[in-house]
Amino acid sequence: MTPSEAFVETMVSYGVKDMFGIMGSAFMDAMDIFAPAGIRLIPVVHEQGAAHMADGYARVSGKHGVVIGQNGPGISNCVTGIAAAYWAHSPVVIVTPEAGTNTMGLGGFQECNQLPMFQEFTKYQGHVTNPARMAEYTSLCFERAMTEMGPTQLNIPRDYFYGEVTCEIPAPRKLDRGHGGEKALEEALELLSKAKFPVIISGGGVVMSDAVEECKALAERLGAPVVNSYQHNDSFPASHPLWCGPLGYQGSKAGMKLISQADVVIALGTRLGPFGTLPQYGIDYWPANAKIIQIDADHKMLGLVKKISVGICGDAKAVAKELLARVNAHELASDATKDERAATIAAEKATWEAELDSWTHETDPYSLDMIAENAKEKTFTGGEYLHPRQVLRELEKAMPEDVMVSTDIGNINSVAHSYLRFEKPRSFFAPMSFGNCGYALPTIIGAKTAAPERPAVSYAGDGAWGMSMMEIMTAVRHEIPVTAVVFHNRQWGAEKKNQVEFYNRRFVAGELDNASFADIAKAMGAEGIVVDRLEDVGPAFKRAIDMQMKEGKTCVLEIMCTRELGDPFRRDALKRPVRLLEKYKDYV
Repeated sequence: MTPSEAFVETMVSYGVKDMFGIMGSAFMDAMDIFAPAGIRLIPVVHEQGAAHMADGYARVSGKHGVVIGQNGPGISNCVTGIAAAYWAHSPVVIVTPEAGTNTMGLGGFQECNQLPMFQEFTKYQGHVTNPARMAEYTSLCFERAMTEMGPTQLNIPRDYFYGEVTCEIPAPRKLDRGHGGEKALEEALELLSKAKFPVIISGGGVVMSDAVEECKALAERLGAPVVNSYQHNDSFPASHPLWCGPLGYQGSKAGMKLISQADVVIALGTRLGPFGTLPQYGIDYWPANAKIIQIDADHKMLGLVKKISVGICGDAKAVAKELLARVNAHELASDATKDERAATIAAEKATWEAELDSWTHETDPYSLDMIAENAKEKTFTGGEYLHPRQVLRELEKAMPEDVMVSTDIGNINSVAHSYLRFEKPRSFFAPMSFGNCGYALPTIIGAKTAAPERPAVSYAGDGAWGMSMMEIMTAVRHEIPVTAVVFHNRQWGAEKKNQVEFYNRRFVAGELDNASFADIAKAMGAEGIVVDRLEDVGPAFKRAIDMQMKEGKTCVLEIMCTRELGDPFRRDALKRPVRLLEKYKDYV
């Protein structure tokens, strides 16, 4: 066969049905046979969007997401998207056709060294060293993406697609991670048998290993409140009485107050990232004296961020199942206080829900000034600027049960963490620790491609929206309908809040004067709805979902919001300035 055929046949053996990218001469020989092999290449507007789409596809399906592009600039455009996939542990394979070996090093057209630019954000890099090894390296990249739980890079000199080779197409293998070591399990059992107030943190590993039911069973046996790790709101069903909401920035006060009482914390499928355990709302909630049992499939994560008492390297599903079997065979100290703990959980959740109901806008002086200013602005006939928290509550009420939601980075999107609740895993997607703008829309397009039967919604502020809104054309062109909610508050909100708190309201580069995003959406072939009354939020959102699910239409919902802002995004990383030069003495 030809190397192109070996490349394509190996992808087929790994079940590849969809790829994202922009066509290019560097891989055209292989692209020519994608269709007869049953592989659809979905062309995008920008390659960063393709990488995000592959990420969303992988996170929903649990299968590989694949992205490809032209060598040089097409590939370098993907770096940000692959970095986001890396922090989401998504099995994305980026195929990077490279300049030909016969001109490499001469500074030819679109030539660059493509391996170093991805080495920080990939679990494995396969560079095809000979056309005869095409199937071998392709298989290694697909296999390692799953076993290493993250992106891999397949780098192919463009002249290596041509010729004739003899090779065998490898069959996929699946790694069985198991439930960890016997000694660690016994140590965990000893801690759990003595625990009086155990708490479970349900992380992304619970989602990736399909362990929600096992997590539920363990929590019910222990009577343990369950909090979601940061940006993993879908790792435990929100309707369950033991669910307490997410930790971290703009998370659940109920969850924070409950975990502060823990004497044993079970960190199930989470690396305990630092941004997800920082103080919030003025609450330093992390239980400093609690014993921590950390369970992660990557041994390098055990004890990396927090000092732990027991580390179990294993699959979250298998470990939870094994721990449940062991605690079922023992009496637990926590059994005596199970009813009391349930009452405490219910009370804290009720208090938090009541606070969210009454928290209709921010109350700091700047936000109050902005509310008053917005009330006077009236830049559109008959409309009003809406308070973001009220909008988020109305969206929450109107959200379909089977919904998938992606959020961008930014102030309102972060506040949304308190209002996004899910009943099933593989439903919530955020840019995780990389925190890049322009994430939400392309990611939800990829998710919708993998699960066309589910409602797909993205959240973005107007700043982040400007980086990705052109992918509306991708959704329209290829009939991948989604609903995009844009919070139009005319500013870079998260960073502007830092200027409020630390720089005496000296605003630099934070203002955004935008045209109507609904009108821009219409120009790109989608539907657009402007919402400027609170009572219209729910009905407009439901109408947009109906257009998506019943009519196959993409719709941009433009919410006109006030300029009020939530808590600073990085209070931990900023401090009030000190100026030493005389000419800057007033800038403190």
